[in-house]
Amino acid sequence: MLKQTFGSDKPIVAMIHFPPLPGTPLYDADGGMQKILDSAANDIEALQSGGVDAMMFGNEGDRPYVLKASPVTLASFGFAVGELKRLIKVPFGVNYLWDPVASVALGVASGARFVREIFTGVYDSDMGLWVPDAAGALQLRANTRRSDLKVMYNINAEFASPVGTRTLAQRAKSAVFASLADVVLVSGPMTGEAVEVSNLKEAKDAVPDTPVFANTGVNIDNVADILSIGDGAVVGTHFKVGGDTWSPVDGERVKRFMDRVSGLR
Repeated sequence: MLKQTFGSDKPIVAMIHFPPLPGTPLYDADGGMQKILDSAANDIEALQSGGVDAMMFGNEGDRPYVLKASPVTLASFGFAVGELKRLIKVPFGVNYLWDPVASVALGVASGARFVREIFTGVYDSDMGLWVPDAAGALQLRANTRRSDLKVMYNINAEFASPVGTRTLAQRAKSAVFASLADVVLVSGPMTGEAVEVSNLKEAKDAVPDTPVFANTGVNIDNVADILSIGDGAVVGTHFKVGGDTWSPVDGERVKRFMDRVSGLR
């Protein structure tokens, strides 16, 4: 499944971070959608030249984040992917922060191979009490006959703490058993911050037959440890100029990282 969906048996999924979309506080109305498209197109070129296995569109710029997609940002996201997908030569996915149903809708409409989101659990978050809807998202996938669209479940949300006392292992097991996760993701406390290797191992030990990826903070210094335990990684911040989440992708950083990964696989 991994090679077919992500282009490798130990995939590196690179983020394409959209600048703030229309309808969000930091949106650049003077630059408009064209500025967003140009930024993403440049990142796509740099990521593909660096040799990443797959890419994922995300609306990281849309701070403060919301738990339910707004019509204008969802439409803008879909429009942007429609304009940009012709540039992509590797598998791609989508992630609307932080709405799993909207993410699946985008995946269906755009022809994406995978989606990422928080699908399960209840969280005390910066955005308020967070109660995602795995059933609604997977019902949408079933209704649109996109069983090939793989769903990646982040089981320890960024910018949030889980409500309750279940262990990470228990959450991983139930996400697969009861909520049908195709891939389990383990994160650090926020974007760009490294996942605890012990957490990654706990999740992998709990669901040995399900792919488990590191979702945040993967870099050239820790990727060997990450891939010795996990089945892949999502990388965003480390690929940016100076390792800054809000900067453009640095093609040389991407190439150095992927050369390192090639030596590990």
